[in-house]
Amino acid sequence: STSFRCDRSLLAEAAVRARTGCFLSRLQLQYKLQMADCVSKVELSVSCSDLLDKDVGSKSDPLCVLLQSSGGDKWTELARTERLKNTSSPSFSQRLRVDYHFETVQNLKLGIYDIDNSSHDLGDDDYLGGVELTLGQIVSSKTLSRPLQLKKGKPAGKGTITDTFGKSDPFLEFFKKGDDGKWQLVYRTEVVKNNLNPTWKKFTVPLQTFCCSDLERPLKVDCSDYDSDGSHDLIGSFTTKVSELQKTAHGSPVQFDCIHPEKQKKKKSYKNSGVVSVKSCKMEVQYSFLDYVMGGCQINFTVGIDFTGSNGDPRSPNSLHYMSPDGLNQYLSALWSVGQVVQDYDTDKLFPAFGFGAKLPPDYQAAHHEFALNFNPTNPYCQGIQGIIEAYRSVLPQLRLSGPTNFSPIINHVGSIAASSMQSNSASQYFVLLILTDGEITDFDQTRDAIVRASRLPLSIIIVGVGPADFKAMELLDGDDGVLRSTVGEAVARDIVQFVPYRQFKDAPQTALAQSVLAEVPNQLVSYFKMRGFEPPKPKAAPTS
Repeated sequence: STSFRCDRSLLAEAAVRARTGCFLSRLQLQYKLQMADCVSKVELSVSCSDLLDKDVGSKSDPLCVLLQSSGGDKWTELARTERLKNTSSPSFSQRLRVDYHFETVQNLKLGIYDIDNSSHDLGDDDYLGGVELTLGQIVSSKTLSRPLQLKKGKPAGKGTITDTFGKSDPFLEFFKKGDDGKWQLVYRTEVVKNNLNPTWKKFTVPLQTFCCSDLERPLKVDCSDYDSDGSHDLIGSFTTKVSELQKTAHGSPVQFDCIHPEKQKKKKSYKNSGVVSVKSCKMEVQYSFLDYVMGGCQINFTVGIDFTGSNGDPRSPNSLHYMSPDGLNQYLSALWSVGQVVQDYDTDKLFPAFGFGAKLPPDYQAAHHEFALNFNPTNPYCQGIQGIIEAYRSVLPQLRLSGPTNFSPIINHVGSIAASSMQSNSASQYFVLLILTDGEITDFDQTRDAIVRASRLPLSIIIVGVGPADFKAMELLDGDDGVLRSTVGEAVARDIVQFVPYRQFKDAPQTALAQSVLAEVPNQLVSYFKMRGFEPPKPKAAPTS
């Protein structure tokens, strides 16, 4: 039997003949099945031949659209390729990605359109044809090749043409040789306009896409002069392989003569049509969330619960803290949904839990903006999610709800613990802070500053808004609509905040809330350790008896 970790890749190819209307075309599908963070992704690479020419006096300007059936006659667009000009045999460099679910039939439609305007709407474009098939048909069309042992990336090409091509607009296209001996486009650079000595930007391509993870697989590079009508002129080509490109690691560029085959045949004195110099080619392991977790990285879960007066008297059925006959409310439902998922990644299952915005016994004087939910400040840990729920139910009758709603104290508290963990200089610990709140934040500026500081720590912050309040400030903290900045203009080092209002999930399955709020945590964890240059911990060997 074969077992796969969720960042392994598989590659296979499928060829589908599609008869559409009055023409027969060949639609080439190359697909890559990736399992990233336990979600399978299929990557489709599309090329066509012998498309209809709908334009008068020129060939069509095709674009491919991927749609998935959403029931009945309804189709939902998932992705689309770039538009290529003036060609009846396009090879699209933009890949189409779709989630793969083994347990369902996923009906797909690939449509080819002739695009003659800048509108995103395809209703006014000519439909050239297409094909309908299931994703299961694609992935089962050919025996899958062996799994990769490592998912690597970054063949970075940066080249300079040192010969003179006149007023050219050069670009590069990288092809790999397929198992059938045909060249398959894997990357197309940007066009450098009107430049005799162009320098192209560095680019990153998964090694599996670039060369099927075979460092000796032949590669072909075409250098062409861009024309807006799509009739690009070939300047020259050369062949190479990744193992040859890697020689740039020795500190000097690797140079290739750009050869135009027709010119080479006509002139005996012909040497080249220019020289492409590859200045850098690096391969870097792209670690996944599972690499860190399976290596032993602990995810430390902390909870902060809002006990401000705006929640209402807990004894009143109108209060957000009111216990229903089944012993639950929105706070506990949200805590249980998220906590059940996170607790599996912490071995000791001891979670610190805090409250804020309430006055405490025995004196009930000033409001506390960070207090241990179990009233034990020296040991605020609760045993599992059930322990947090029991502490909440025990403390609730003893509190006097007050205010204001301050987030910065608890963020700073968890941030200080996360900062202490950095002394190990390893990817051994990561922290997730769940804040459950009912309303507008009072210390918005202080919270912004706290989040910007925390973005440089091994910490993610999840905010669940409980009740019907307006949560505009929370959405600003989320940063999805722009980069969050501190009061002095310092930007977050990375996005660490995820906000969702509970009301959107009130009638949804219990797992839906957790799926939404935790979706970004894996990438946030990986981005932090990548920023620090930390590899996953080495798994500890099992003790021998």
